[in-house]
Formats: sequence, C-alpha cells, structure tokens
Amino acid sequence: MNQSKTKRVRTNIFLVFVLLVAACSAGINIYSDSDEVTLGTQFDQQIKSDIKNYPMYKGNASVKDYIDKKIFREVLNSPEVKKNSVYHYQVNIIQDDTTLNAFAVPGGYVYVYTGLLKYLDSEAALAGVLGHEIAHCERRHATQRITKQYGLQMLSGLVLGENASQTASMVANLFSDLALLANSRSDEDESDQYAFKYLSSTRFYPGSVKFFFEKMRDDGKVSSGSGGIATFLSTHPDPIARIATTEQRLKDSGIQIKNYKATGNGIFKDEYKKNISSKLR
Repeated sequence: MNQSKTKRVRTNIFLVFVLLVAACSAGINIYSDSDEVTLGTQFDQQIKSDIKNYPMYKGNASVKDYIDKKIFREVLNSPEVKKNSVYHYQVNIIQDDTTLNAFAVPGGYVYVYTGLLKYLDSEAALAGVLGHEIAHCERRHATQRITKQYGLQMLSGLVLGENASQTASMVANLFSDLALLANSRSDEDESDQYAFKYLSSTRFYPGSVKFFFEKMRDDGKVSSGSGGIATFLSTHPDPIARIATTEQRLKDSGIQIKNYKATGNGIFKDEYKKNISSKLR
C-alpha cells in the first residue's frame, strides 16, 4: 500500500471513530428490531440457565397463565404498543420472595419476582408494573445503554476488520452489578409516561403506575437499604418523584387521582387476591 493510500485509510478510520463517538453521545441506537429479538433471546437463555440467581417459578401454573392472559396481554393489546407483533413478548416469574422487583430485556422479555407479586394487592398495580417494563422494551432503553457502553468498541472492531464475536461476553458482563437493569431517570420517566398511555386504553386505572411506589412509601421501605428493596432502588431511581409526575399526568388528562388503597372501577383487588396472591402462598 503506498503512502498516499495509507494516509487516506487512516484518515477514514479516524473520521469513522469521530462519527461513532458522536453517535453514541447523541443516544443513537445501533441495533435494529431484529437485533433486539436476537439479543433478547440470548439474554433470556442466560437468565433461565442461571438457576442460582434466577430460579424460575414452578408453583401453581394457573398464576402465570392468569397474569399472562388477563393482565400482560391486555396491556400489550393497547394500540399504543407498536411492536407487539415484532418483539417476542413474554412474561416470566422468578421464584424469590425477598425481592420486590421486575425487569425487562430487549425483544420483549419481561420478568417479575414472586416477592413483588406477593407485595402488590391489585391487578391494576401489577398492570402498572408490567406496562412500565413493556415500555422499556418498546422504547429500546436497554440497547441504547448497550450502544453507549459497547457500541464504539463493537463498531470499531468492524472498521478495523476484527471478526471476534462479543455478544456472549456482553450477555454475561451486563448482568454483573445490575449494569443492564439499571435505568436512568429519563428512561424511568419515559416508561412511566408510556405505561400511562398503554393503561389508558385498557380496563386498568392508568394512574396505577404509581401504586407500587405509594405502598412502599407508606410501608417505610423507600429509604431501606436491605434485601429486595436495595435491588429495586438501584434499578428504579426516584420512586417518590415518580408519584408526583404520575399525578400530574392524571390532572392534565382530567382523570381522578386515586391511590393504591382505592377500590372500585379499574383496580381489581378481589380478582388479584383470588387468582394470584392467594395461590402463591
């Protein structure tokens, strides 16, 4: 390669690096919807094979079936959910009664802990949680974070002609220290906003996206640093601020403000106890 050509190649590589840095800084996502599904499938396999950290629920099968058909699928059927037929949406239950948490990975894979299911007391509250996690998938928050963390490294490898696959190590590494699960404040607010939209076209009260936080607040758990509460607070920042934001959305939409103690239309406490919480004991 002559000197002139070598200089042009180096210049082009430098320009590509500059563009990649700018793209990652601007929050551009390098993954397609198809990539989301592929990546999510690998994450799902990793989670389900890690029995020690993510033991799948093997109790009453009717619990998962009810949650899937009567709550999860109803939220997914909202016209505001745009990728229902694109992503491989499924809800899974992790057997861990000490953890009050739920999370999602790319491609529509949602996981909820038995600790959270036992703590909640209405279908609306669970619909709010599931709607929030669906929104993380729809808004592609995980792959945005992956792009920022790994995108420059992966794309620069392609530019330089390297062929080594990084997906396997990425799947393993992103679960250490909750790196994949930790959401930014803006991501959490956007997911609350979209969950509100999803629930507005269902039988569930749209303000239920705040029910879990209200119950934790009243139980004095928000400031706790132990067990499942620490896990939740490390992955879902600012629960108190999110209550106020949701109430403002209710006001702006002309919808009555209810809290987690409410009963009546859109709440479904009796149904939750009969079909979910009583069968988890």
